[in-house]
Amino acid sequence: MVMDASQVAELKLFVDQCKSNPSILHSPSLSFFKSYLQSLGARIPPDPQPDKGGFNMAEPEQHSDAKKPNFSNEEDDDIVESDVEFDNTGVVESDNDPPQKMGDPSVEVTDDKRDAAQTEKLKAIDAISEGKLDEAIDYLTEAITLHPTSAILYATRASVFVKLSKPNAAICDAGAALEINPDSAKGYKVRGMARAMLGLWEEAASDLHVASKLDYDEEIGSALKKVEPNARKIEEHRRKYERLRKERELKRNECQRQQQKAESQVSGIN
Repeated sequence: MVMDASQVAELKLFVDQCKSNPSILHSPSLSFFKSYLQSLGARIPPDPQPDKGGFNMAEPEQHSDAKKPNFSNEEDDDIVESDVEFDNTGVVESDNDPPQKMGDPSVEVTDDKRDAAQTEKLKAIDAISEGKLDEAIDYLTEAITLHPTSAILYATRASVFVKLSKPNAAICDAGAALEINPDSAKGYKVRGMARAMLGLWEEAASDLHVASKLDYDEEIGSALKKVEPNARKIEEHRRKYERLRKERELKRNECQRQQQKAESQVSGIN
């Protein structure tokens, strides 16, 4: 049989593909061509990965998909992400104390209770100024019991927990403050600072940005200067590996397409 020009061109393309990726020849559908080349004394490179996506010609019955494409080790392995280096200044161990006492929101708050809660709050402020943080927690807990629907009391106790390096307790109180008042700048501010203490950089940055929009102060600005660089590193890291995975998927699809095209061309010639 004499091949026309188009068939010769297809054969040449297939040969070029075999040169660039000899593993194509290990496909069962091309076994006749491989045997022909070997009968002429050709040396066929061994299948680089017979146990990882390749084909074992000696035991073809073990492979249910005879036309599964061969991929290099680089394509089969998952992309291993590198670690991100953070500035962990101020990060502390997670606190695992028993949950602090919370107020009962169903309790009726009378004027007398409201006044008594304010008195306890003032005692707490004095204790904080004297560095007696545990006493301040006790005063604020009593104030919360008297006035359980006060967002500022929860946010203030949360700020003391931050000073005590108890970020989880602070996050709990800040969350309670935000449930009562979703626009509590102090609630977002303290929760952001507490999350930063746990190394939750993106969450911390989000809270601090909201706090800065509600009621900016220098403490928020200082916290953001520390948190934002770490949050940006996480975002850049995520984008980098999303791009690498997309590039690898495109390469995998192209390899599949080329192999399927090669097999189709050989079948047409045969």
